[in-house]
Amino acid sequence: MAADKRPLYIDGNWTEPSGSEAIPVYDPTTGTEIRSIPSATEADVERATKAARNAQDDWERRPAKERGDLLREVADVIENHAEMLAETLVAEQGKTRSVAEYEIRAAADIARYMSEWDRRIEGDVVPGSEPRQSISLLRKPYGVVAGIIPWNFPISVFVRKFAPALVTGNTTVLKPSELTPLTTLELVEIVDREVDLPEGVLNVVTGGGAVGAGLVSDSEVDYVTMTGNVDTGKAIMRNAADDLTRVSLELGGKAPAIVCADADIELAVENIVASRTINAGQACTCVERVYVHSDVREEFQAQFVAAMDALEIGDPRDDPDMGPQVSEGEREKTQEAIRGAIEQGAEVLTGGAAVHDPPTDGGHWVEPTVLADVDQGMDVVSEEVFGPVAPIIEVDSVAQAVEYANDSHYGLSSYVFTESYRDAMQIAEDLDFGETFINGSGGAQQGHHIGWKESGLGGEDGKHGALKYTQIKSVYHNFQ
Repeated sequence: MAADKRPLYIDGNWTEPSGSEAIPVYDPTTGTEIRSIPSATEADVERATKAARNAQDDWERRPAKERGDLLREVADVIENHAEMLAETLVAEQGKTRSVAEYEIRAAADIARYMSEWDRRIEGDVVPGSEPRQSISLLRKPYGVVAGIIPWNFPISVFVRKFAPALVTGNTTVLKPSELTPLTTLELVEIVDREVDLPEGVLNVVTGGGAVGAGLVSDSEVDYVTMTGNVDTGKAIMRNAADDLTRVSLELGGKAPAIVCADADIELAVENIVASRTINAGQACTCVERVYVHSDVREEFQAQFVAAMDALEIGDPRDDPDMGPQVSEGEREKTQEAIRGAIEQGAEVLTGGAAVHDPPTDGGHWVEPTVLADVDQGMDVVSEEVFGPVAPIIEVDSVAQAVEYANDSHYGLSSYVFTESYRDAMQIAEDLDFGETFINGSGGAQQGHHIGWKESGLGGEDGKHGALKYTQIKSVYHNFQ
C-alpha cells in the first residue's frame, strides 16, 4: 500500500516524513519484522495540525448532514474491506481472527452510530432576564482534535475518536501506536481512495511517544483525546496545561468481578474467562480480580480452573481461543506479575509460565493463569496486569466484596454475578466504577464507556461521547 513508503497522511495527501527515523513493526506470533514505518518529526506534526486548522472553518460550516453522510460512507468502506483489514490486524497485533473481525465490525458500527448524531445534536433556548430577550445555548466544535491511539484495539479506538469529532464539526490529527500502525494506515488509504473527505479534515502521523508529546503540546490543538496508561495520561495533562487544552483520557483499569453466593456459576465462569483472556488479556476492561463468596468458592474455582486450562493457545490466524501477547516486553511484564504474586504467597492453580510447547518459535506466548491464596494486599490485586492472569480472592459477604473492589485507584469496568435483583442493584450503586456489567459483559454504542478515579477523564460512546467534542456558546437575543 502507498502508506508503506509514505506513512504520513497530511492535508489529504500521503507524504514522506522530513526525518529518517524508522519504526520496525513486528508479528507477535513469530517475533519477526513485518515492515518498517518512518517516524514523523516535529515539523511534520506542525504541518498536520496546520492542515487541520486550515480545514476546520469550512468543515464546521458544512451542513451536519453532509458530515454524517461522509461518515456513513466510511462505515461502508470498513465493512466492504473487513476481511483485508482483519488480516492485517491479526498480523501486527496478534489477536485471534474472530476477535480481529469483531473489532473491524465494531469500528464500522461506531462510524455509523456516530454519523447519526448529525441531526441529533441539540442546543437549548432558555427564557431571558430582560423584556423581549431570548437566550440560545448553541453547541459548537472545539476546533482541532488530537487523538492518541493505543496498540491493543487500534482500529476501533481510532474510529471511536475521529468519528464523533468529525460529525460535530472538528478536524483531526491522530497518531496510531508505533506497535500497531499498519491496519490504521491501511484503513486511511482506503478512505482516501473511496470517500471524498475534504483535505485536512483527517490527518495521521506515525511515531512513538515523542511524536505524541509534540502533538499534545502543539499550539494549534484545541482538544486532546487519548487512550492508554495512567502515567502517559498524566504526562498529557501536564503538557496540555500550558495552553489550557481540553483533555479526555481513557486510562488503565483493574476490573473486579464479584461472584455472589447465589450466582449462576456456569454463567460467571464463561463470562470471566472470556473477559480475562480476550486479546490475551490485553484490554483495560478485562476482569483482573475475582471476588468469590466463600459458599461457592470451591465450586467456582474448580470450574474456572478447568475452563482456563482447556483454552486453546495457537497461531491467531487459525482462530484459537487465545493468541500471543503483542510484544516481548508485554509478555515479560505478565511473567513478572506472576512471579511477584508467587513470592508474596499466591498459589498457581494453572498456567504461571511461558507456554512450554509454543505454537510458533519466537512468539510472545504466555499461559492463562489462575492464582489462589491471594489476599487484598498483594501487588497482583492492586496493580494492572495486561495479560491473562486471574487472582481469586475469597470473601465472606457482599459488603466485603464491594469494599475490596472499591479499594483501588482505578475505576473503569466492574462485573457482578448474582440472581438477586436487590443485591445486583445495591452492588451496582455502591461500586465506584464508571461502568458495571451485571450477569454479562460487553458494552454498546448507545451506552457510555467512562472511567472514574485514575481510569480517566471524560468518556466514549453514546450521547455523551458525541457531545464531549462540543462546547456551549451562549447567544443573547434582544429584540425590543
